[in-house]
Amino acid sequence: MRLYFAGPLFTQAERAWNRQVAAALEAAGHNVFLPQTAVQGLETLKAETIFRLDVEAVVASEALIAVLDGADADSGTCFECGIAFARGVPIVAIRTDFRAGGDALPGQTLASVNLMLSQAATRVLHVPDPGFGPEAVAAALIEALANLPSPPKAPGGDCRAKRD
Repeated sequence: MRLYFAGPLFTQAERAWNRQVAAALEAAGHNVFLPQTAVQGLETLKAETIFRLDVEAVVASEALIAVLDGADADSGTCFECGIAFARGVPIVAIRTDFRAGGDALPGQTLASVNLMLSQAATRVLHVPDPGFGPEAVAAALIEALANLPSPPKAPGGDCRAKRD
């Protein structure tokens, strides 16, 4: 399955964790687009080039993995989730953070994150146990990916802006 791996990638620890989880997903037979790695092959690091590369990869994916850790989910991850939802790409949300910080409304799928992210997710995994390392997280993701329903359609059809 073609996967887009969305998550924070600004610290050495985040990038190392992302690489470990992505490698385990690839070892299970998935093709993982990891933005932090993809930019290494670019001739330029201009904003528009990176933006287009990432948007095209989200659109081309068969599922999006969204790491929703932190007091507030990473803004780039939120944007990528919005694209995926609008395009009908299933979102598998993973939260390893034990802190709460969401909306916690009745019926909310994952109360420790923003309502819009929680409800857009096709599958939600909450694994705050510190004993759960990258390999165990990847195993949980692999199981969730194997049990995804048919891709959902976003309400109102295609939410993309029409251009001339």
